[in-house]
Amino acid sequence: MRADPERRFYHRLALELRCTVPELLARTSSGELTEWMAYERVTGMFGPERMDLLFGILSATVANAARGKGKKATPKDFMPEWDQGRKAPMEWRQMLAAVKTYNRRIGGTDSTTEGGAVDGDARGTAGLRRHQHR
Repeated sequence: MRADPERRFYHRLALELRCTVPELLARTSSGELTEWMAYERVTGMFGPERMDLLFGILSATVANAARGKGKKATPKDFMPEWDQGRKAPMEWRQMLAAVKTYNRRIGGTDSTTEGGAVDGDARGTAGLRRHQHR
């Protein structure tokens, strides 16, 4: 799917027309598909990607209205990155660090033991016993 932009286009169009890709291809001529592709190039993407952009613009506007002077938010700051490729799974220490970083950014409090988890468990050794097999 990553290597085939035409196939991704078929999926976007099928979503927009509320049908499956095989239904779309069975009832749409090559000429009409080409016209839809040209239409999308002129008017911008339709489907989920367009909604992500529109909500990114809205979110950036709200964030900038509520924020003081300094770096302004952009729509990209609020847009999800859906296809992140094939990545190795994160180990628990990396996940914990990512969560702590996010928590700090949003002004959250750290309830872990002394600000750092013991063996990955915010409750210390009491939590370890709960996860053992019985």
